[in-house]
Amino acid sequence: MNVLLHHLGIEFLKEWVPFIGTIAHLLVIAGIAWGLLVLSRRLIRLFEKTIAGHHVDEEDQRRVETISRLINNLSSTFVWLVAGMLMLSEIGISVQPLLATAGVAGLAIGFGAQSLIKDYFAGFFLLIEDQLRHDDLIEIAGKSGMVERITLRHVRLRDYEGNVHYVPNGIITTVTNRSRGHAFAVIELSVAYQANLDRAFELMHVTAAELRSDPELSPLILADLEMSGVDQLAESSVVIRSRLRVRAGQQQRVRREYLRRIKLAFDANGIEIPFRQLTIHSVKADAAKSDSHD
Repeated sequence: MNVLLHHLGIEFLKEWVPFIGTIAHLLVIAGIAWGLLVLSRRLIRLFEKTIAGHHVDEEDQRRVETISRLINNLSSTFVWLVAGMLMLSEIGISVQPLLATAGVAGLAIGFGAQSLIKDYFAGFFLLIEDQLRHDDLIEIAGKSGMVERITLRHVRLRDYEGNVHYVPNGIITTVTNRSRGHAFAVIELSVAYQANLDRAFELMHVTAAELRSDPELSPLILADLEMSGVDQLAESSVVIRSRLRVRAGQQQRVRREYLRRIKLAFDANGIEIPFRQLTIHSVKADAAKSDSHD
């Protein structure tokens, strides 16, 4: 009896050994894949810390973060794809027919999804050429806002009102980036024809100097006011054009504060900012006046 049980136990173990071995191999493959992902993420973090140690500016730091996210996504996809094929091969499913089928399917899909392929190629060159980065203020495809995410497929923007726009990379033909280097806060003011232009110019320079001495706004302004002068003789006003060189992305903030202060300065000095006016002449009234004078 004992001999029979011993024999049955050995047979039972023989049946389960291959299954246990397969499970062990799958666990090993999953463990190696997980280890590679942990290693890649640590290397990416080490790369970011190394770049940060060279005292790069904020723009270069954002570019490094953007590229790091992309490398992390690509490495995760590649590692799990290879691990998945090894697991399928381990459980007895041949991956060669799958690869051949995927190749044919990929060719067929390629013809039907040319716009998708175009998106990926365009996204690749957007990143390589450093046209935009995370947290940049940009305008693309008729949409403007802050870049929240960049992938090879699309760019996600959030505009001033909080709306989120997903713009496929393939339709991006022009990128207007307002977050690089410096920008200009362009200021156009309209004053009445009877206003003293020299006094208006003086007040504009004084107001700009006050902005530059403001502790909160001073770091945002990079140079003194550039006065272009009289830009236009409009129907009811004289248009004066000027600009301030500011840090990228800060032009609207500086411009709004400048307009607030220059309005107060013009009011205090009697310089009128006119509204549209219309003078109506009556032909009969003019004729009656001429007759009365006669």
